[in-house]
Amino acid sequence: MPDITHDEWLRRAKTFEVSGAHHIDGADEDGGGGVFAAVSPRDGQVVTEIADGGAAEVDAAVAAARRAFDTGPWPRLAPAERGRVLVRIADLLEERREALALAVSLEMGKPITDAYDIELRAAINTFRWYGQLADKLTDESPHSAPDALALITREPSGVVGAVVPWNFPLTLASWKIAPALAAGCTVVLKPSENSPLSALLLGRLATEAGLPPGVLNVVNGNGPVAGRALGLHPDVDVLAFTGSTAVGRHFLRYAADSNLKRVWLELGGKSPNIILPDAPDLEKAAATAAWGIFFNQGEMCTAPSRLLVHSSIAERVVEAVVARARQLRVGDPLDPATEMGALVGEAHLSRVRDHIGTGLDEGARLRAGGRRILTGTGGTYLEPTVFDRVESGMRLAREEIFGPVLSVLAFDDLDEAVRLANATEYGLAAGLWTSDLSTAHRVSRALKAGTVWVNCYEEGDLTVPFGGMKQSGNGRDKSVHAIEKYTELKTTWIQL
Repeated sequence: MPDITHDEWLRRAKTFEVSGAHHIDGADEDGGGGVFAAVSPRDGQVVTEIADGGAAEVDAAVAAARRAFDTGPWPRLAPAERGRVLVRIADLLEERREALALAVSLEMGKPITDAYDIELRAAINTFRWYGQLADKLTDESPHSAPDALALITREPSGVVGAVVPWNFPLTLASWKIAPALAAGCTVVLKPSENSPLSALLLGRLATEAGLPPGVLNVVNGNGPVAGRALGLHPDVDVLAFTGSTAVGRHFLRYAADSNLKRVWLELGGKSPNIILPDAPDLEKAAATAAWGIFFNQGEMCTAPSRLLVHSSIAERVVEAVVARARQLRVGDPLDPATEMGALVGEAHLSRVRDHIGTGLDEGARLRAGGRRILTGTGGTYLEPTVFDRVESGMRLAREEIFGPVLSVLAFDDLDEAVRLANATEYGLAAGLWTSDLSTAHRVSRALKAGTVWVNCYEEGDLTVPFGGMKQSGNGRDKSVHAIEKYTELKTTWIQL
């Protein structure tokens, strides 16, 4: 991140302005509904008012996307030309990186350093990568009968509804928008009501980059109204959602009750992080375990919230994690030195604290944290929290907390570790620390998770897919495989 002081970020925050209007058909629209306040979790203050969309605004956005797909130029452009527009979006994201990072930090409490270095880097790289991929996708012509020609072509699916959460508002929006646009689809984006600022800036920036009107629309609003309207809309061909498993079920029902649109889901997680006695670097494993659960305030579906440690090294590892938790600098997200910012809001903080209380009631041992702090700021801050002596039947070990709360479970042998790791309805990610190559391969295959990190955590790039198994969802974001969600295979058989 550039050398910008805390005072300078505070000055910029005081003068930060963004229109809360929807972005529909290439223009800002206030809509006919009311407004809601965008409240910053760093201090509880209102940043701006946001147009509150409902069925009428969703109808307008979908109609614009349908026109743009059915009669507009976007699906008919040469793929290389679509790619050039996506690269221009990436360039503008880079150009406005500081303002966008500020928006993310203000709206959801992410430390400004992480917003700039991680969130914006991911969004920029995503648009650039899919922009460069757009003209490198190929169709197929299998060897068929000698008197026939068979063609298998990928065609854009149509109008895509994308509903994204607040924890990585630009990253997760980009993971859906960029491949959909590269494929030739049009998009209606419904950001979380907790993080509309960065999504609105992205929509306007994309229009500025040369995206034709109606190709990317942004509609604000809450899930039960605007999200439901998008899920039920008969002119939406594909729905891509990242969020809770409970809400994912709603989108499947919406599809069943409307036009049987395809629904792609990236849902919750309760990811295990297994540390074996032969870990190549036990200090690094412990430090990574602490970083993984406290990064982004623990508000990550892939957070390694269950630390599974061999009983012979459990206390050593837990002591190292606890020491890191107590050293972690929690504070104002706009301070570049802050390592953990604010949770997204009062309601979410209350839910996380309820889980902490339940853990104590169930008999787990609190080793660090557990308290709300910095109450005088008006923000929603929580101490990094560590429980050990957690049993697999406890809610701490079963339910997604989505906060900076680590549950430590001890095991005595590898088979027990795998059983504990898989003893969850989720299957998004997992970690494994070992020096044995055979163990790495065997355990990775045994873990029911879409991603397994060995001797690391949260690593990867856009060349590899991301998504879950079991109740963590279906389909994949990132990589060439994401294109599959936004295209239809067509077979053409030509008799010669």
